[in-house]
Amino acid sequence: MSSGSTADRRADGAPERVARDGRDAPASVDVAIVGAGIAGASVAYWLTRMDPSLAVALVERDPGFAQASSQRSASSIRQQFSSPVNIRMSQFGLAFLREAGEALEVDGDRPAIGLVDPGYLYLADAAQADGLRAQNAVQRAHGAPIELLEPDALAARFPWLATGDLALGALGAGVEGWFDGPALHAAMLRRARAQGARLVRGEVASIETAGDGDARRAAALRLADGTRIACGHAVLAAGAWSRPVAATVGLALPVHARRRTVFVFSCPTPLPGCPLVIDPTGFWFRPEGRGFIGSTTPEPDADDLPLEPNMAEFDEALWTALAHRVPAFEALRIERAWAGYYEMNLWDHNALLGAWPALPNLMVATGFSGHGMQQAPAAGRGVAECVLHGGWRTLDLSDLSVARLAEGRRLLEANVIG
Repeated sequence: MSSGSTADRRADGAPERVARDGRDAPASVDVAIVGAGIAGASVAYWLTRMDPSLAVALVERDPGFAQASSQRSASSIRQQFSSPVNIRMSQFGLAFLREAGEALEVDGDRPAIGLVDPGYLYLADAAQADGLRAQNAVQRAHGAPIELLEPDALAARFPWLATGDLALGALGAGVEGWFDGPALHAAMLRRARAQGARLVRGEVASIETAGDGDARRAAALRLADGTRIACGHAVLAAGAWSRPVAATVGLALPVHARRRTVFVFSCPTPLPGCPLVIDPTGFWFRPEGRGFIGSTTPEPDADDLPLEPNMAEFDEALWTALAHRVPAFEALRIERAWAGYYEMNLWDHNALLGAWPALPNLMVATGFSGHGMQQAPAAGRGVAECVLHGGWRTLDLSDLSVARLAEGRRLLEANVIG
């Protein structure tokens, strides 16, 4: 969906009913979701799929999604994590993406998600090789068929790659890759609405509560224009904008908006069989259309920077590193760039999911730290199960429970990109 006068149209061009502001919002719903990005859309999709009788509303301050991370993501999916729960979530996500056309069909129109699976290629120097082997053992133990490649094998398979300073590589061909994230988001939101979910344009100013002590519960969303939407459950899925809303009920979420610039560049020399490559120094690149995209972690990494590309990062940090790893990139040409936010969970760089114990009918689905697009199908289903059944059913996502903040428990994930 786009901004302005076309914001009330479906992907197929037909008019859609969008509550233009609080005046058109429902007075009461079973589940009120703060945010209609990929996380909120997934929760709404699974809720209305599993229980079509539910009244579900998504409240979105930016229904054109001009700033949404869902529209600015590189939209990749991998199984090369060190934590079993992250591996399982991506395996679920991959299966969902492969069936997305059927699962998200509306009125005979099946969305094209554009999934390709050349794999991720993690590269390690001598100091990192043992860690990569240890992670590979965990991945393979959980059904992720990741192949380890010694430097000679890397050079033979990817002759365009400089391997002289490498000790090991790990490749997930066939089970990792990338897809059209905006198409997935649009299709999931469209299907959720076709199943009965309502989209309300508005900014949530606070979550109202009722009761005291153990009986305290989320009672309603209060919008900036004063509108009140009463709810049986509330779901906080506002991405990089989750923290201020959480603070209104005393939940201190360590979720911060961290800008990432993605650069689009071309190269006159083809790179046959190129996967998504993660360099030992931390930058990444992958094919995109006839060219490539890539990014790196900025230093310093500050909060809430404007969503404008930082072109200096390419000249100062990325170009020389790219040319070192792929000599053909010495002749690359920068084409353009875009910027988006990681909803970075500074506690441990993993998603925060499920019920907040101090307010048990408030669900959280945020803090994905760059993994949101690939984890949204599993996270949305898990949070929907918590609403409907009081706990996880399909996948045990308890390692990612938001309760770990109060417990002082961190989930240590060694493979965080960016």
